Amino acid sequence: MGKGNFSDEFKRDAVAQITQRGYPVSEVSQRLGVSAHSLYAWKRKFAKASSGETEKDAEIRRLKRELTRVTEERDILKKATAYFARDAK
Repeated sequence: MGKGNFSDEFKRDAVAQITQRGYPVSEVSQRLGVSAHSLYAWKRKFAKASSGETEKDAEIRRLKRELTRVTEERDILKKATAYFARDAK
């Protein structure tokens, strides 16, 4: 695994998979292509930072992730609709 330069949001999401969703570190490590050592370091870093984090900040991050996911789903549906409309002619 090469040295990656990951954003704080990526790191927080990776840590959330371990702490909130209960996935094992080894599974998250393999899936994301990040060393287990990095995940443990991020977990320590964000555990300290999250103590000062407000619930509003967490909610804003969650809503941004959800907006991104819904936007991607909408774009996929638009493409599928155009594809099937073209074949119906």
